Amino acid sequence: MPGTTASPTQHALRADVTALSAIDRLPCSAGEREAAEWIAARLRDAGGRVVVDEELVHGTYFWPLGLLNALGAAGGAGLLAGRRAAGAAGAAGAAGIWQDLTGGRRRAVRRLLRRRHTTNVVAEFGDPDAAHTLVVHAHHDAARTSFIFDQTAAEFMVRRAPWLMERTDRWPPLMVLVIGGPVAVALAGLTGGRRLAGVGTLWSAITASVMAHMACQPVVPGANDNLSGVAVLLEVGRRLQAAPPAGVRVILLSAGAEEANQEGMLAFARRHLARLAPDRTSFLCLDTVGSPELVLIEGEGFLRMFEYPSQQKERVAAAARDAGVHVRRGMRFTFATDGLVPLRQGYQVAAIGSVTEFLVPANYHWPTDTAENVDYGSVGDAVELVMAMIARSAPSAA
Repeated sequence: MPGTTASPTQHALRADVTALSAIDRLPCSAGEREAAEWIAARLRDAGGRVVVDEELVHGTYFWPLGLLNALGAAGGAGLLAGRRAAGAAGAAGAAGIWQDLTGGRRRAVRRLLRRRHTTNVVAEFGDPDAAHTLVVHAHHDAARTSFIFDQTAAEFMVRRAPWLMERTDRWPPLMVLVIGGPVAVALAGLTGGRRLAGVGTLWSAITASVMAHMACQPVVPGANDNLSGVAVLLEVGRRLQAAPPAGVRVILLSAGAEEANQEGMLAFARRHLARLAPDRTSFLCLDTVGSPELVLIEGEGFLRMFEYPSQQKERVAAAARDAGVHVRRGMRFTFATDGLVPLRQGYQVAAIGSVTEFLVPANYHWPTDTAENVDYGSVGDAVELVMAMIARSAPSAA
């Protein structure tokens, strides 16, 4: 970081991010597996009880969303040809997109597509029979880039119309554009509106084309998103080796296939949540914590806003105060992290992210998301926050 003197912790964090960002970590790829094994080895070295879970998933989001939009376009074409019942294809496409983007368990299209293995790393520290378990999780896979992730518009809005952002706590939900075409086709089927059918058909076709284009783009280094979170897990593991947690079990989870709409975390939930009682387990999600300002996320979701529990957010805010760490409050994110998976299943969950002055994560899904562009001061602060959260999770703190 120019103009600053890095601490030993920041040097270690940077070394981890640099090593992992050299690996192409597309969900379900050999690189994702290589990264998982690298992470597992270091957590074992730190004394963790480590298991590596291989899970069979699809591994993308652009193919399911693209195919569902293609279904909407086909339905719209049928409507324009005079087949009123073809509007049902738009309804089916919209329903499928809703399920996929809100984390539903009935992701029918994914079951029809090629499936591959993703890899989750689960490391336990502390007493297995402790009264409380804190799961701290991040993801080690990386996304493909696309022109849709260009941040020029966000920078323009904050620079030219800051008053707009001062009146809102979130950016517009861009995924509405992904579901909009099939919804328009479905409505046209109900109303018989040819103009609406034309708009829905065109928009569905454009969206399907964008998704197909994305499938051909390169994988980003993913240093901020989300090796910054993984580096926190590794540093926390090293600290727990030096000072084992008392009275609390800590699970450090590095999930795969988050960039496939949380498929790795959903697989973790299927395999492990039955042994994690909701009244004795809480979660802390770390996603993209290498921008200049840490954020305690109030709520998030692509299409529907899921609020994180106030009780857990206040615990994290108190831990931040204990650690002397600043976290921004009041922001909601219109995308989705792995934290939504346990949240929807009734657990106490909080999520930490980070933003730039333009209120977006730095270099998000962009080729410039490299190790040298991560703010290791923020990543180091996230480490201190997690350690304070572990201390607060012990029975003595309660």
